[in-house]
Amino acid sequence: MNAHMDTQGINHLIVGWLDSQRYALRLGVVERIVRAVEVTPLPHAPEIVQGVVDIEGVVIPVVNVRRRLGLPERPIALNDRFIVIRTRKRPVIVVLDTVQEILEISAEQIMTAEQIVPRSQHLAGVVKLSDGMIFIHDLDQFLSLDEEQSLNHALLQA
Repeated sequence: MNAHMDTQGINHLIVGWLDSQRYALRLGVVERIVRAVEVTPLPHAPEIVQGVVDIEGVVIPVVNVRRRLGLPERPIALNDRFIVIRTRKRPVIVVLDTVQEILEISAEQIMTAEQIVPRSQHLAGVVKLSDGMIFIHDLDQFLSLDEEQSLNHALLQA
């Protein structure tokens, strides 16, 4: 049984906004949500990494979700939310404009990403609701192998 699904097949998703689209992450991978702070540039990091943040003595890379999804760039604002995610390899931070809610979604409500957005290796699924779609992201697939190696190298040099 996955940490993000209970025995009745319910998925708990944390839902937030980037521009006019809702995105979600499985609650089981979210360690915490914190207010945005200044991001320190990380030389030699892959383009997808905006920099790093020190949270309680742990240096955590900030992943630029907007860049990966082809959304317009915008500077991080003080009212943005940093979501600290635990991937298989390391903690990372993603930035959402706002965090809206935690939803309980049955497994039957989640379509595979391939059904909606072909070649979408960063998506774990899509939920269609009466007021629009929510894209569920898979952060374990967010960085390519080359990006992971480049990030490891940059973090070692920091």
